[in-house]
Amino acid sequence: MEAWSIILLLITIFLSAIIAFLLFHSKKSPLPPGPPSIPILGSLLWLRHFPSLFNIEILLRKFRSQLGPIITLRFGFHTCIFIADCALAHKALVELGASFSSRPPPSPYSRFRNSRILNISSSPYGNQWRLLRRNLTSEILHPVKIHLFAPARRWVLGLLLNDLRTRSEQSPKRAVVAMESFQLAMFALLVFMCFGEKLGEKAIREIETAEREPLLYASKYMRVFAFVPKLLSRFMFQGRLRAMARLRQRQVDLFLPLISARRENQKQAREQRFVYSYVDSLLDISLAEEGGRKLTDDEIIPLCSEFLVAGTDTTAAALQWIMAEIAARTSVQAKLLEELKGINGEEIKEEDLQKLPYLKAVVLEGLRRHPPAHFVLPHSVIKDVEFGGYLIPKNASVNFTVADMGWDEKLWEEPMAFKPERFMAGGDGEGVDITGNREIKMMPFGVGRRICPGLGLAMLHLEYFVANLVREFEWSAVDGEEIDFSEKFEFIVVMLKPLRARINPRRKVY
Repeated sequence: MEAWSIILLLITIFLSAIIAFLLFHSKKSPLPPGPPSIPILGSLLWLRHFPSLFNIEILLRKFRSQLGPIITLRFGFHTCIFIADCALAHKALVELGASFSSRPPPSPYSRFRNSRILNISSSPYGNQWRLLRRNLTSEILHPVKIHLFAPARRWVLGLLLNDLRTRSEQSPKRAVVAMESFQLAMFALLVFMCFGEKLGEKAIREIETAEREPLLYASKYMRVFAFVPKLLSRFMFQGRLRAMARLRQRQVDLFLPLISARRENQKQAREQRFVYSYVDSLLDISLAEEGGRKLTDDEIIPLCSEFLVAGTDTTAAALQWIMAEIAARTSVQAKLLEELKGINGEEIKEEDLQKLPYLKAVVLEGLRRHPPAHFVLPHSVIKDVEFGGYLIPKNASVNFTVADMGWDEKLWEEPMAFKPERFMAGGDGEGVDITGNREIKMMPFGVGRRICPGLGLAMLHLEYFVANLVREFEWSAVDGEEIDFSEKFEFIVVMLKPLRARINPRRKVY
């Protein structure tokens, strides 16, 4: 009898606990709806291939009409929430900006690296993020500071035009694959802004390769760690971890001499006229919460890497998309050229850009129609938040569908067409706020507290280089070929077939 009493008591306690658990959780809002998932694999059964931005985007479009604009997908042990509505995005990122301003926990494979290695993009919302972002925006990306790099932009523009001219002259049809030239030019400019040095082409290409290879390797081979338990991952895929470590070490080997030289020459340089680079600003930072210590080289290197990647690949990709549209549309190019003819001189200077509304419309339409990233970097909430009748749990990845928002037929007439005129007077994009503070109609740079701090720099670079590329050359499709606007997902969205255009130097009539 005593044994049965104990068993009955245990059963009662167990059932009471289950009832209490169900009652407690029934009061909480549910997660946003999503397709059925299975343990470990999560929502993978709905994907034909291993998860990528491309097939996730297709899946979201498939389920949006059934499940609504907030959808939950599960990948391994991670919950990912996708928001695909401009009004809801504004509510989350602007109205509730403080709550949605953090980042998800670091990617699984990053636990094998030094935990102190963070950058502005991945740092959680807090004092460290504020310090690093404030340094970048005030010391390098402030409009006054950006203007100081105008001579470097003229230098890079000269390199780019000469490179394209040489490639065109050496080609039988004057056909040029422009993306490599765009990437090298943007990278040379960002290397100068980062390290304050005009490096040679060989050194620039070495740094560019050292930056690109880890990103491509991670996108192909490191996602598997999201599906492997933490305990097992210490023993599995060691070859991949070693390969990534070797790629990271190559960055260290290239960056350390540049950082060390800047540190050694900083005092002497300040007594003379010199360019205040991003590395100089990082060397000046003091961490008040850690006794005022300076950043270590291991902390400076990933910040430099972030600066170079964020400012190069997205801008080069956007530039390629815009020049492809210009080459494919003679009417757009003719209208843009007519506007540029109103500027005296052989070069369109930075101070001339404010006089060129159609140029700005072409750039905005390029960013709307071809955003380099179809999703902004994932956000997360600092604590559980009820949003739109659903629970957004802490540490979940919250994603925003940038491309689909810019292609929303409720907001844009013929959204898949390339029509710069929509950003002129009377168009559906007139006066659009790309910061999203008032409303969101497009968000190529993100919105809210985590908006890309390089927005102003990117717009300046796109307008400046597009204007001068059109002023210098006539762009058209190669005879017998069509420009292919198909997309390919790398770590950004690029043209499946890089732009191959026929470029002819224009007669100097200005």
